[in-house]
Amino acid sequence: MRSVDVVKTALGNTMRSKTRTFLTVIAIVIGAFTLTLTSGLGAGINKYVDSMVAGFGETDQIYVMPGADPAQQMSTSSEPQEYDPEQSGATGEFGMQMLTEDDIATIQGIDSVTDVEPIVFVTADYLQTEAGDQFVLDSLGFPSDGDSMELSAGELPDPEASQITVPENWLPAFDTEDPNEVIGQTVIIGLKDLAQQEQTVEAQIVGVSEQAISGVGGSPMPSSSLNQELNEVQNSGLEVDQPQSYVQAVATVENLAENETAVKAALMDEGLMGLTLEDQLGVITGIIDTVTWVLNGFALIALLAASFGIVNTLLMSVQERTREIGLMKALGMGRGKVFGLFSTEAVLLGVMGSVIGVGLGVAIGVGGNAALVNGPLSGVAGLSLFAVDPLSILLITALILVIAFLAGTMPAARAAKKDPIEALRYE
Repeated sequence: MRSVDVVKTALGNTMRSKTRTFLTVIAIVIGAFTLTLTSGLGAGINKYVDSMVAGFGETDQIYVMPGADPAQQMSTSSEPQEYDPEQSGATGEFGMQMLTEDDIATIQGIDSVTDVEPIVFVTADYLQTEAGDQFVLDSLGFPSDGDSMELSAGELPDPEASQITVPENWLPAFDTEDPNEVIGQTVIIGLKDLAQQEQTVEAQIVGVSEQAISGVGGSPMPSSSLNQELNEVQNSGLEVDQPQSYVQAVATVENLAENETAVKAALMDEGLMGLTLEDQLGVITGIIDTVTWVLNGFALIALLAASFGIVNTLLMSVQERTREIGLMKALGMGRGKVFGLFSTEAVLLGVMGSVIGVGLGVAIGVGGNAALVNGPLSGVAGLSLFAVDPLSILLITALILVIAFLAGTMPAARAAKKDPIEALRYE
């Protein structure tokens, strides 16, 4: 019997008991569908996280923040630590640790660091439109986040000019839904100085941002120059020297891949902490991967259950076709051909289940992603919940076929061992 004839015969045999075949295939479909959907969700969300990383800035940057003294970090004693004024850093609102001018100079002096951009923290009260309406300004974005923003209109602020971007959800404040209509308008930012006197600074709107899932783009973002001007106003009003402090600094590192460990160690020695973009988002991708693997585990359990269904289906088939097996062997069909015939039936069950399950998973994943991203989650810029990964689909299909083949080996081996004389006598 030729290979083509084996496949045709196997296909015909699987259709003998349609109900039994249907139930077995359904079990495989459930596992294949779940695997496809969960792997697609993991790929889609990780793709979105990767796009966030790509947009957050240059890949050769380290975000530097105040960190605990390494000696204190290693100490497990609950005794109070002696105060050292030289080791004491600046503090901002709510006691938050801040970087000082000395810290910035220290960062600049570290080997492989080519540039340092200090980020100041500004607390504003309101933003006033050209119409004179004032709106509460809960927070301002950091200029360092500019490269990660998705713009629906306009451009990023010029670092050397008093410019600002506003998020799309601020458009009603300007009595419009068209982001292009606010480009070029002048706004006034109000904030208090150290004497608690209200001060104002003018700025020009040059862009409208979309809010990302990370929150970037959800607040008005000033240019570097405007942010510095607002900080100077905020620290004015009293006849005292107010030391400059920074919430963080962005350090550009030459050949970050090779020098990352050395730069982080140097920062730690100075009581500072350095994080790359991958460090900051690595926890997110880790959680996504963990959830994906857990869901895939449930899908594998479904496939395991389906494999027992294949075993049962083929064992019943062997039992029902005992005389037929005896006749085939009496006519010269060898053990290998008989084994191949029943193994092919098992693989065909896997093919049917995987094609239907993977197809359903891809269709529902793509359709659901389009419905959510263009519907309830349309406000999240660049969001992707599901992605088709051809390699994952091929691996899932291959896994199902392997499971189906292994599940069919026992019934196939039993059929191959049948004695033709005894089989022909079987009633």
